[in-house]
Amino acid sequence: MQPAAPPTVAPFLRTAAAYAWRLLVVGTLVYFLFGLLGRFHEVGVAVFLGLVVTALLRPVADLVARRLPRPLAVTLTLLGGIALVLGVLALVGEAVAGERTTLVREFRDGVGRIEDWLQRPPFRLNPQALTDVQSRIGEFLSSHRSALVSQALSGAHQVVAVLTTLALALFCSVFFIHSGDRQWSWFQEQLPRSARDHVGIGGRAAWRTFTGYTHGIVLVAATNAVLVGVALWLLGVPLAVPLALLEFLAAFIPLIGSPIALAVAAVVALASKGPWVAAIVIALIVVIGQIEGHLLHPLVMSWAVRLHPLVVAISVIAGSIAAGILGAVVAVPLVSVVWSVHTALRDAREAEAKAEAGEAEEAGPGGPAPGSGGGPAT
Repeated sequence: MQPAAPPTVAPFLRTAAAYAWRLLVVGTLVYFLFGLLGRFHEVGVAVFLGLVVTALLRPVADLVARRLPRPLAVTLTLLGGIALVLGVLALVGEAVAGERTTLVREFRDGVGRIEDWLQRPPFRLNPQALTDVQSRIGEFLSSHRSALVSQALSGAHQVVAVLTTLALALFCSVFFIHSGDRQWSWFQEQLPRSARDHVGIGGRAAWRTFTGYTHGIVLVAATNAVLVGVALWLLGVPLAVPLALLEFLAAFIPLIGSPIALAVAAVVALASKGPWVAAIVIALIVVIGQIEGHLLHPLVMSWAVRLHPLVVAISVIAGSIAAGILGAVVAVPLVSVVWSVHTALRDAREAEAKAEAGEAEEAGPGGPAPGSGGGPAT
């Protein structure tokens, strides 16, 4: 009696199973990696900021180092960058302090105008409802005073953590700018010889993409900030400089950062200048979004980041779910770097395969080429 033949498995099920267990392994590794980063996120943020500072200031330090010793060039470059950041923050603080009295008066009048506007058609809100909202806000603040104080104290703890992270980021950037290439060479020497070439190719592709993205996003953010600042200044909206700085920072979150910052500007315009100016600011949101999406990003970012807009959107949302605002900022450069490394290694493997095929064609069908050492021993 013939034994029963083993059941056959459809080829597509076999392929799906092979991909499924690999995806499970990769998903498990990514889960534990994010868990590890969650425990040491301050260190990860510091290293990331150090790399950003290095991408921005390394070309300047290299230029200064042509005339000065390398340590002195790095010191002057970092001090100049710190002075620039502190100068911008001082300008913003001075603008807020100078407009404080005017702002209080304009916002008080603006709130009254908004209430009158909501009471007229088409909203026709009951004035008593608006009064109840104000009273409830006051009651909430008075009843939760202790909770607000404790949150303020915890906020002070967060300030200490932020300052510590910034200090570590500055410390990392000093060594990255001064001798980052030597540190990378040392790291490669610790790897097995068979992996050094591939790690070198991937590392060069990753750094090229990261620096390109950093330079591009800073240029896009600066352009958006200038456009927003000039437009708000022409419209007479208060806090034009702080709102322009907010737009600069928000532009680091692709797709959703700029609209959120401009929405804040629209609220300020509504409270200070009325609904018509707020409507102009809302129109400004559309115009700047079109300029950013159809002009700035294609011209500035296409050579560094080759990702479909859908991939960018999914990356930003996934990063924000995983790690909040920080994840939204880091998601796109991280995905871009991973994709560039994959592309560079794939191209390297294809080049090696073509080279091997070319050598086999030169050897001919009769066996190895003369002198290759593959012939019979004599």
